[in-house]
Amino acid sequence: MRCSKPAFFIVAALFWLGGCASGAGIGGTDYAPQYDYGEFYAVTNGKTFRVAISGNPFPSLSQEETERRLLPVMQANKPQPNLTFTYAKPAEEPHPDYRLELVFDAANDLTAARVCAHQIRHKAKPTRPFDLFAVYCRNDLALSQSTAWTPAIGPDDPRVGQLFSHLFMVLFNPFKRPRPHPFPFMMF
Repeated sequence: MRCSKPAFFIVAALFWLGGCASGAGIGGTDYAPQYDYGEFYAVTNGKTFRVAISGNPFPSLSQEETERRLLPVMQANKPQPNLTFTYAKPAEEPHPDYRLELVFDAANDLTAARVCAHQIRHKAKPTRPFDLFAVYCRNDLALSQSTAWTPAIGPDDPRVGQLFSHLFMVLFNPFKRPRPHPFPFMMF
């Protein structure tokens, strides 16, 4: 069955309006020229994918409790590959080291490059309840990055799941491909 262009745009608008109604926001998305969804799929499909969390969006919970309760929410809203999120660090650092870095209440001038290089800083005082800077890293290279926020009051708040679902679609965008070389073939 084919979809007409107007129908597609109506469905897309309803999808994004649904995200707006939840009070969540995604913004500031950027991709490195090296970003390739095919690479992400190949390194995560049927495998574990490490997540590193810095900061705690729910100060009424311990860091460990927040992380324990966020993991199943992320897993339930995971991107398309058949991956399993984990916090476990491998005994030896993998090369290349693919991972998702989640920084809550990141300093305003924190860059994705610094996040991937483990040079993380936070705001002195949080400005909103669930303020997230997410970076997909390969070693010290930031392949994609985005910010997200929601007024969620706890890890089990449905808005957290909605946020992760939308964030993962943006951060691991299957339609974003590497930029082609400007001169792929040289004619002699």
